[in-house]
Amino acid sequence: MCGRMFHRITCLSVIGLTLSACSGDLSTLDPAGPYAGAIANLWWIMLIGSGLILGLVLALLGLVFFKPGFGRSLSPKGWMIAGGLFLPVPVLVALMAYGMAQGEYLIGAWQNEPVVARVEAHGAMWHWGFRYPDLGDNVATDGTLHIPAGGVVEVRVTSADVVHSFWIPRLAGKIDAVPGHETVVRIKADVPGRYGGICAEYCGTGHAGMRFTVEAHPPETYRQRLTALAAGVSAP
Repeated sequence: MCGRMFHRITCLSVIGLTLSACSGDLSTLDPAGPYAGAIANLWWIMLIGSGLILGLVLALLGLVFFKPGFGRSLSPKGWMIAGGLFLPVPVLVALMAYGMAQGEYLIGAWQNEPVVARVEAHGAMWHWGFRYPDLGDNVATDGTLHIPAGGVVEVRVTSADVVHSFWIPRLAGKIDAVPGHETVVRIKADVPGRYGGICAEYCGTGHAGMRFTVEAHPPETYRQRLTALAAGVSAP
């Protein structure tokens, strides 16, 4: 009795710890915008698809073990064709098509929502700096990216030294920051708040500390907040 109770408590603890790992400031499974939501949906679809394939394979394996004679009507070559082509190819083609469509959506190819702000992100060992060309040449921040909530923000990313990777897990997918080259990613926060950002490409001994914060402001106060920062006024 005690052993059964111990196993139940252990299982519940493992499930609880696993589910708690799905949230947090850098969780891709806790999206706070449509672009990160598209990536999370793709992850869940891939998980469900792989689970269905695994379940089918285990079912066939169980039939082979517990139902004598099962499958003898199909030749070994037939099993290889059915199991190696007819089973995985449709699933993989569907997942690839969906993944490519989501990729086009993430770079803005298939959506007409207007860009409400443009930001330049510069990576350098080992920090991130941001400029806001829509607001003037003298508006810049270091370590904190300010964006308006509820609108699409276009981020142009580059690097001053080595290859970095710009990533805000709860708002969008990652994109490389390449020296001498400019890459573009779109982000959107549905509601005001603070979100975590990191460098997702190993770039040296200080890589682990190359993080930044995203502050999503209500649209009516976004410009006012950056203007105050440019004037040297600290956060209230």
